Amino acid sequence: MRVLENLLDRNKAWAKGIKEQDPDFFKRLASQQSPEYLWIGCADSRVPANQIVDLMPGELFVHRNVANVVVHTDFNCLSVLQFAVDVLKVKHIMVVGHYGCGGVRAALSNDGFGLISNWLRHVQDVRDKHADVLAALESDNDRLDRLCELNVVEQVGHVCQNSIVQQAWANGHVLSVHGWVYDVADGLLRDMGLCITSEQEREDIQRRTLEELIARPVRSGRIKSLA
Repeated sequence: MRVLENLLDRNKAWAKGIKEQDPDFFKRLASQQSPEYLWIGCADSRVPANQIVDLMPGELFVHRNVANVVVHTDFNCLSVLQFAVDVLKVKHIMVVGHYGCGGVRAALSNDGFGLISNWLRHVQDVRDKHADVLAALESDNDRLDRLCELNVVEQVGHVCQNSIVQQAWANGHVLSVHGWVYDVADGLLRDMGLCITSEQEREDIQRRTLEELIARPVRSGRIKSLA
């Protein structure tokens, strides 16, 4: 089929429902976007950013890729980050991984193939960096979940070390970088206890978060909301 009528019909029904609830919604949305949050998450179809935090279109700026990786040579991610920080003036950046991530699973077990193998090398760097921590866990599922958590902590560090965020902090921009993990099994976000608001506190908070993370059971992060 060249035309996906079912999706177009669903779009019409969705737009009609929104306008019935708020007749001026799309007029306001068309005039500008002013989100306070940037979500950097995984491209997994089970992890829809706006729905998870119950925010409407226009309230959350989003970048997604396989395994929620932040790489200093990825101009797609960097362009989103710069627009969010320099133009939209977001106040919060959330790096959000999720348990059971297929990309992290492939990186953990060397199952990547083709082009994706090169991308997952970034996650394998995290795996290798924490090889002793992962080896001490009892099951493959625990190792997968812990690597999902460790990957979030690592990518938060990459966001903070990026020149865009560094310059924003130097200019006095009030900006916080958070690390979360989403659990597809229960729909809840788990805060890794990681919130960095300046370059001066970055190393200490990241180190302390890693120590606390490694010491506690897998999937036991503190649950928080955007409030």
